[in-house]
Amino acid sequence: MPQRVIITGGTGFIGSYLCRDLVASGYDVIVLTRNPDTARVPKGVRAVAWDGSSAKGWLRYAEKSFAIINLAGDNIAGGRWTAKKKKRIVESRINAGRAVADAVKKVKKKPKVIVQASAVGYYGNRGYEIVNENAAHGNGFLAGVVRAWEASSMDAEQRGVRRVIIRSGVVLGGDGGMFERLAPAFRLFAGGVPGSGRQWVSWIHIADEVRAIRFLTENKNARGVFNLTSPNPVPAYEFYRSMGALLRRPVWAPLKAPLLRLALGEMADEMILSGQRVVPSRLLELGFSFAYPGLSDALRGLARK
Repeated sequence: MPQRVIITGGTGFIGSYLCRDLVASGYDVIVLTRNPDTARVPKGVRAVAWDGSSAKGWLRYAEKSFAIINLAGDNIAGGRWTAKKKKRIVESRINAGRAVADAVKKVKKKPKVIVQASAVGYYGNRGYEIVNENAAHGNGFLAGVVRAWEASSMDAEQRGVRRVIIRSGVVLGGDGGMFERLAPAFRLFAGGVPGSGRQWVSWIHIADEVRAIRFLTENKNARGVFNLTSPNPVPAYEFYRSMGALLRRPVWAPLKAPLLRLALGEMADEMILSGQRVVPSRLLELGFSFAYPGLSDALRGLARK
């Protein structure tokens, strides 16, 4: 009988790729969604209703499951950070984590592992400092959100279930993530380097993101925090100029910080004008091998899509 994996946030960019990969490997994959009748899930995946904040309606699937992978959360880059938007960002993540912990608490045959999504925003703006998993948390809205996100499913770990926390960087894919958002502007000759360009971009190819999640889910020795980023982060000027070169478009004058702040508000400072130079120390120590360790190779494949 195939092992069952339950995924929250399985209809999103990362979740969709992960679902396809797991189904292809013979797992029984269930995606929790508010609208199972209309949810777009890959072939072979079952959509099951949930309310986003409790174990109601899906508890029986959690019984004897192999893994619960919690990727759910309102899109951080999906609009200006109004007070209402910030509340959705926080509550969607905390509620999903608590729902997972509640399911673990209530089932008799508990899952073998919980994978809790997180992000490198945990570290805040770190300048040129090289950051691994031992670094302290930073300051700001995102750092606070991520700390609460990671803590939301902690009760599952306290009940003896192995828990892995994945702090993902900028995930690059041809049909989602940062590359898809930026490519149209470059193709229209409107690409530019934001701010000084000296802020670091910690990135990972979607193929390596999925492979790393699988690796950590299946490896019994994996527990605790893991940075999911390429071992080769780059300054923003290199990242954006590499995009321009591969799309055969010029990179114009810098996108001035005041204009970005005017357009995007607080999001500009925390997501675009600042950064972290993150390295995946624990992932490498555990023996993970990256298919796309360098930015040029990662972007080259995406640019052909």
